[in-house]
Amino acid sequence: MKALGLIALVVLVSCQKTEVASPYTGNQASYGLIQISQYPVSGTVTFKERKDGATTILLKLQGTDGTNQLPVHLHLGDLSSNAPDIAALLNPADAKTGVSETIITQLANETKVTYRDLLKLSAYINVHASISGPESAVILAAGNIGSNGTKTLSNGRIGVCTSK
Repeated sequence: MKALGLIALVVLVSCQKTEVASPYTGNQASYGLIQISQYPVSGTVTFKERKDGATTILLKLQGTDGTNQLPVHLHLGDLSSNAPDIAALLNPADAKTGVSETIITQLANETKVTYRDLLKLSAYINVHASISGPESAVILAAGNIGSNGTKTLSNGRIGVCTSK
């Protein structure tokens, strides 16, 4: 009888459902990244609001392969300005997977930045072919973000933002 009670207790404990709390609020905005060079690389960047006040920036590229780490920069201004100043260094994208994920709370100048601030920011993202050497000047893909997310680009394409 004790064995039956022990088995019932084990079954009850093992059947309990555990929920994993999401770190996200559910708010997110996505922007397109277009091919800039002769390499057929494009993708999306998604900003996800976190409950702790930070923002996760998730970049997904198509058309990459190999073992390189592809530098990702956030610049102020719009894509047509080709501003040299980097507002934030994001984690490099893995060329094999095409993915980069960065949690951001401040810009390079140490200005605090929230999800809402990023949506209002006049900025763009560049993805470079290499960290160093001649390929570091090659921009594979780029796109306007924030308040620039719906501006018409010099190639006639319109940056698109979708929000939840």
